Amino acid sequence: MDIRKLFGANVRFYREAAGMSQAEVATRMGVDRAYVSMIERGGQNATLLSIHETAQALGVKPADLLADPPAGSET
Repeated sequence: MDIRKLFGANVRFYREAAGMSQAEVATRMGVDRAYVSMIERGGQNATLLSIHETAQALGVKPADLLADPPAGSET
């Protein structure tokens, strides 16, 4: 699987599990909602800094966003 799609699927999974909207994650990250949407669709090549910021916004470890899909996620 493309790492961008894996990262995006994990971001979506953890965002939905936290009951957050893309806009809420974007606000916590200090970016536009469209950026979060692009990440979730695998269309954005995230930097280490944005991986870290995304993890903080979602309350997970950065490694969680790069790991094999969590059980119950759709990839």
